[in-house]
Amino acid sequence: MTVILLRHGRSTANTALTLAGRTPGIELDQTGHAQAAALRGRLDGLPVEAVVRSPLMRCRQTVEPLAAALGIDPVVDERLVEVDYGSWTGRPLKELTGEKMWSVVQQHPSSAEFPGGESLAVMAARSVDAIRHHDRRLAEASGRDVLWVACSHGDVIKAILADAYGMHLDQFQRIVVDPASVSVVRYTPHRPFVLRVNDTGGDLTGLRGDPAGHVAAATPGHAESDAVPGGNVP
Repeated sequence: MTVILLRHGRSTANTALTLAGRTPGIELDQTGHAQAAALRGRLDGLPVEAVVRSPLMRCRQTVEPLAAALGIDPVVDERLVEVDYGSWTGRPLKELTGEKMWSVVQQHPSSAEFPGGESLAVMAARSVDAIRHHDRRLAEASGRDVLWVACSHGDVIKAILADAYGMHLDQFQRIVVDPASVSVVRYTPHRPFVLRVNDTGGDLTGLRGDPAGHVAAATPGHAESDAVPGGNVP
């Protein structure tokens, strides 16, 4: 099962340099709408069979062009919603850098809990649970590999990628996830394979077939979740 982790396009909060969090009504800006339209083209021809998204408006606006082109009705999953930043919500980032909690978020995010909000550890647990849940659901329904899209937010996607890498949450700030970027994870019985991270313009046509097919072909008799010593074969 292969998931395309899609961060929403650039929002009005991104350009205002404020922490949007779960503030209602935060929309894509003009660039964000252009990014959403471009994503439809980037994923054109890929056999995407499901779209799951955060309930926030900026994610809905990002996936609308793609979902319409695919004829798919997106599933809304609250577990993919943005972090509840509590009293930090809506504040300018330049103010937040002076908060004592800022260094905790940077250096030890696993212990960071936003005042009046949620902890990053809780966010990571719910978001990974959501991805694994939909991966199982789609696998059970189809009985084969399915390519699907999950549209969410920067910290949420970073937490999912950290889990796929087997990284401690304290290392997740090393991962970069830009607006409208695509990251790709293939889940197998033994381990996830991280195929793309923060891809903002690369060729995605390789996802049309089995993204790990070359691994199986290079190692006959081995499971699809086996890694190839020395690296994969192109």
